[in-house]
Amino acid sequence: MSRYRPRTSRRRAASHAVTALAVLLAWVALVAPAPVRGWSPAPLQLLRLPAEGIVFVAVLLALRRGVPRWFPVAVGLPLGVLLTVRLLDVALLAAFYRPFNPLTDWRYVGSAAESLGESSGALTAVLAVVVAGLSLTGLLVLTPLAVGRVARVVDRHRRPALRAVVVASVAWVLCASSGLHTSSDLAVASSSTAGLAAREVTSVREGLRDMEAFAAQIPVDSYGHVPPGDLLGALRGKDVLVVFVESYGRVAVEESPEVAGALTAGASGLRSAGYTSRSAWLTSPTFGGISWLAHSTLESGLWVSSPQRYDQLLATGSSDRPRLTLARAFSGAGWRTVDVIPANHRDWPEGKAFYGYEQVYDARNLGYAGPDFGYAPMPDQYTLSAFDRLELERRPGRARQPVMAEMDLVTSHVPWAPLPHVVDWPAVGDGSIYAAQAAKATTPDTVWASPRGVRTAYGQSVAYSLDSIVSFLRSTHDRNLVVVMLGDHQPVSIVSGDHADHDVPVSVIARDPAVLEHIAGWDWQAGLRPGPAAPVWPMDRFRDRFLSAYSPDNGG
Repeated sequence: MSRYRPRTSRRRAASHAVTALAVLLAWVALVAPAPVRGWSPAPLQLLRLPAEGIVFVAVLLALRRGVPRWFPVAVGLPLGVLLTVRLLDVALLAAFYRPFNPLTDWRYVGSAAESLGESSGALTAVLAVVVAGLSLTGLLVLTPLAVGRVARVVDRHRRPALRAVVVASVAWVLCASSGLHTSSDLAVASSSTAGLAAREVTSVREGLRDMEAFAAQIPVDSYGHVPPGDLLGALRGKDVLVVFVESYGRVAVEESPEVAGALTAGASGLRSAGYTSRSAWLTSPTFGGISWLAHSTLESGLWVSSPQRYDQLLATGSSDRPRLTLARAFSGAGWRTVDVIPANHRDWPEGKAFYGYEQVYDARNLGYAGPDFGYAPMPDQYTLSAFDRLELERRPGRARQPVMAEMDLVTSHVPWAPLPHVVDWPAVGDGSIYAAQAAKATTPDTVWASPRGVRTAYGQSVAYSLDSIVSFLRSTHDRNLVVVMLGDHQPVSIVSGDHADHDVPVSVIARDPAVLEHIAGWDWQAGLRPGPAAPVWPMDRFRDRFLSAYSPDNGG
């Protein structure tokens, strides 16, 4: 018999280890706090008394006939769901400064995977999605199993469990009445699970109410019934570019020496080329990503602060009277409207149906034959060069309408490596010249080895985008060009920090002094670098103020 004892002992030890892990998982599911902005996990946060756990054990003891089959699923599955929600909250708060939205965020798993694939490679994206999927699914499976195992232990030791419930109940009441905390904002007497469940239910209800409220806002438009000929008269004959620089936020202007140098040199170079510029701040509806929320906010004059609102707004493109976007306003007033989205690889019918663009350029029709640069399928300088060739270049015997274009410059998209550098414009060609640059550029693995390296690479990538724009403006033969240059959102928190605002810089640049005279009342600051005292507008106010300033026939 003695030869079987080691095996029995090992089985008993393994059983105890599994039970301990089950207790730990159930405990974490019960007491893990709902994360908030700036939150970071710490072991001390688990030293709490969960009211829900006391109730669950008391209910189990009251049943008296063992552990019902329904108990692990009825208790464990909701705990697993809520623990999963906590983890998703952590991920989205770190990236976008907002918690997980159960109504809409699940739709963007594909977009997130695609963005990761373009930034870090298809294999990395697939592995990340598989690992994340297995981890979250594992929680939903393991938590009920853990609850079932703990329940069976309680059932086998009913008297000690009863004493533990009594002691824990008294301790919970004493801790609650005394206000004892494990930290400044976490009480020892915990009810995290119930609070999180209530928060999620409230979030869904608020989301549904917001859908109704936003649906009522969309058709209310002070410019929706203005005759197209009465709009934008002060810009007649001028080509107008709205240029979004990816992740170009306040942190770039105020904390990056590379960006500060690019803005100073850029302002000087533009002045020498006959340009004037004015700058301020816009508060973006998004942070760290989901750029399309900023684009739709600027274009529509509505605060599009969630994927849910974005879907609602774009769905109106099929209606008889879609919302007036800046692109539609320019189109109605006689401009050819163009969208340039070099990171897009598929058809985007909403570009025409909702925004009102006549032509959409993307990675498939910009003629690029060079290498990718991280997320960016082409360098910003090439994007500008291709747009100039396709739309602005004047050819003998070819008359053209003035062009209004929205352009996305995406070299400064995370991971901010590898990074191209500006070349002479005649050398850009089809982009083949960039192959040598890509081969020698710093890799994302090197950049992301330290937070300092990430912040430096971020500043360098934004500086490159700004240098590309300034160089383009200095080299173009288009004397009637007007540029609105702005950021879409602040970069992710590893660069911005845990308490950054949502402000992004915006500049209006033109050679014609009259263009800037029309916005003199805005009190924007001279140059490309807005200071701390520069005006700060919500981004949704820009459309109406822009239309008012440049529509003198409409009282602007």
